[in-house]
Amino acid sequence: MTQILSSTFRRAVSSSSRRHATAIQRNIKHGNLRFITILPESPWLTSSSDAPVYSNLIGGQFVASTSSKLIDVTDPATNNLIAQVPQATLSELESAVSSAQTAFESWRNVPIQQRQRFMLRYQDLIRKYTDDIANLITLEQGKTLTDAKGDIFRGLEVVESACFLGPSLMGETLGNLSDGLDCVSYRQPLGVCAGIAPFNFPAMIPLWMFPVACTAGNTFVMKPSEKTPGACMMLAQLAHEAGLPDGVLNVVHGGKETVDFICDAPDIRTISFVGSNVAGEYIHARGTGNDKRVQANLGAKNHAVILADAPEGAAKALAGAAFGAAGQRCMALSAVVFVGEARNMLPEIIAEAQKYKVGCGFDEGVDVGPLISKESQERVESIIAQSIDQGAVLELDGRGVAVSGYESGNFVGPTVLSNIDRKNIAYTEEIFGPVLVCLEADTLDEAIELVNANPYGNGTGIFTQSGACARKFVHEIDVGQVGVNVPIPVPLPFFSFTGSRGSIRGDVHFCESAVLFLLVHLFLIFRCHF
Repeated sequence: MTQILSSTFRRAVSSSSRRHATAIQRNIKHGNLRFITILPESPWLTSSSDAPVYSNLIGGQFVASTSSKLIDVTDPATNNLIAQVPQATLSELESAVSSAQTAFESWRNVPIQQRQRFMLRYQDLIRKYTDDIANLITLEQGKTLTDAKGDIFRGLEVVESACFLGPSLMGETLGNLSDGLDCVSYRQPLGVCAGIAPFNFPAMIPLWMFPVACTAGNTFVMKPSEKTPGACMMLAQLAHEAGLPDGVLNVVHGGKETVDFICDAPDIRTISFVGSNVAGEYIHARGTGNDKRVQANLGAKNHAVILADAPEGAAKALAGAAFGAAGQRCMALSAVVFVGEARNMLPEIIAEAQKYKVGCGFDEGVDVGPLISKESQERVESIIAQSIDQGAVLELDGRGVAVSGYESGNFVGPTVLSNIDRKNIAYTEEIFGPVLVCLEADTLDEAIELVNANPYGNGTGIFTQSGACARKFVHEIDVGQVGVNVPIPVPLPFFSFTGSRGSIRGDVHFCESAVLFLLVHLFLIFRCHF
């Protein structure tokens, strides 16, 4: 494959932010509200009468699907049609796995130094084309350009870690188990691995998955979200530009049919998934039922416990964690527990939330972009209404926000609900929108009990200047990732993402510990003499 991203392609994508608002206004004026094409020509798009259609990547080639089942990809800021995703046919899915299986036979024998050098080239290309990928993320997912670049950067950190994966692949030895008898273990790649990504982090989550798997000597079949496939396709292009051999990385599209195929395909050894509890529990059950290893990061209800001595700036940090990325992230701060007099901080949080500008992610100064779909918007607004009916106090209402020029967008502004109890729907449901629910506790012990009673265990934090209170919280809380005066405690990839309880299925986490998930041990016991 020659030059992946032409200069024409790069100019077209990088200029999309400048043209986006103008294009929308022009199409609204002319009554063409359904279809705007500002995606440039590229090898992973096939022209169509309705909209460009994404191709699959099979055996190193972007292959147009023969499927007649097409899924619309829309711009959340306008709900205009951008492109379409095919439901890959059975033969296309089988070809992708077959290509990966064939490539594995040679790729597994490529020295680790060479596989790491591929990652060195790859991370350089991702840096070079960050703006291009970010523009496509904002177009398809809606998040601000700043958030889109953060999406890419957090994935890039995993690629950087994969550049020095060799030590994690080392086995173990023990000599002289008995006279002349030694034991050596090798960590070997498993084979074909698969990944199923969500819509909310179109770059980061795929980069959590295939770079580590491929550097460890496996081959990969990736299914991006059917709502936001573009970033993954661009990353696949760059992977081949960096020199990844044909068949090592394959990308297939679709919905549940593709998921079911991945869960059932005999040659797929592992499945990595990030997404909702309903989907994740289904994939874990079906995948493990077919003797596959499955790691699944699921939903969350992340709490921040606020003490009366919370440090200055806590309200600003809490607002950013709650409303950034429009609340569409599994580590979003969705619940605050005020302990005692800390409830007096609520007006500060509301004041910070009111500063947030809602709008199209391409527009300068916007803090909160649209939700991914009209259905998501309606669900969030419905939960807010039901919460109020159940006794919640609406402190700040983000429903019905008007964004000039984007009247058809899926916008919900920052929303704050207080007087929440444990049975309120806004607390029991993962809202996945810019909604912060506020609970109260009389003591730190009561707050810890409340957090531990919640079924989720992704992340939590405490805001205090007391070292004793912070230590008590850290040692008694039953949540995988804990922050002290940090609202979103996400570790760097050379640690591991360590959500717990209802927020994970499987026993191996992403990032560093994923190496163990992607390898099999081979033990050799040999006698040097008799």
